Amino acid sequence: MGFFDFLRKSKEEERQTLDQGLAKTKESFFQKVAKSIVGKSTVDDEVLDDLEETLITSDVGVDTTLKIIEKLQERIRRDKYISTSELNSILRAEVAQLLRKSADGFPKDFDAELPKKPYVILVVGVNGVGKTTTIAKLAYQYKLAGKSVMLGAADTFRAAAVEQLMLWAERVEVPIVQQGMGADPASVAYDTLQSALARQSDVVIIDTAGRLHNKVGLMNELSKIRKVMQKLVPDAPHEVLLVLDASTGQNAIEQARQFTQATDVNALALTKLDGTAKGGVIIGISDQFNIPVRYIGLGEKMTDLQLFNPEEFVDSLFE
Repeated sequence: MGFFDFLRKSKEEERQTLDQGLAKTKESFFQKVAKSIVGKSTVDDEVLDDLEETLITSDVGVDTTLKIIEKLQERIRRDKYISTSELNSILRAEVAQLLRKSADGFPKDFDAELPKKPYVILVVGVNGVGKTTTIAKLAYQYKLAGKSVMLGAADTFRAAAVEQLMLWAERVEVPIVQQGMGADPASVAYDTLQSALARQSDVVIIDTAGRLHNKVGLMNELSKIRKVMQKLVPDAPHEVLLVLDASTGQNAIEQARQFTQATDVNALALTKLDGTAKGGVIIGISDQFNIPVRYIGLGEKMTDLQLFNPEEFVDSLFE
């Protein structure tokens, strides 16, 4: 294939990538936490107020922040006393709890046995969040794991979207079904799935347009895509993956709100974590929408898209 380095990262290398990717978030978050407890030996109301501001300004989100603060207040009422040295471990436990969302029914790893074949992933999200590159990275990772992959270019609203996905398909060397700009997205999705069935493809990944200025139109389009695919595969799509740009912070939460109202999103991908101090947004999004984060983007390389592991994320963040 030649275009990419096809050596899969070891678990140690993946952890190193995660640590490096979260470096800005860790530095920003813990500097703020340190300032909120400086000169204090116990967690009092002033510390909680400062911590609340820290969490909100770290893009955890107001609702999730209040939930964490309430848990801390409960702990203080129960134990009568919390030292500032205990605060880190308590915060760690609360964040870990908020990130634990059921991922039953999804493949546990790229090389794990697929729960369905073909395993159909419908990708949604606005332009500019890294949707197309996330699709390419997913295709790459599944292909690297020995699975056959088929792409569908159903974002027919923009010619550039079709062309970009075609370019990535060529680079990753996976087949793609496209009908050009202006084609019916549902028709593209149907043809993609039909072709995948004929080829006995393992994984099907279909791109869609994300036009939030017309939520009703988006809702109707995604509903139509789902219906035509179910004529061929009754339980498709298995993953409705919403791609969000972590660097946009609270705007990512608003996009999640809009898309979850428009369609049945059941998985999330957070991109560009390596270039931002706003990684705390993962905590808020996971909590508020009760949807598991499936993938995180930690760099430009094809192998820098990782399956999200809540325990490893918390370990890295609080290390």
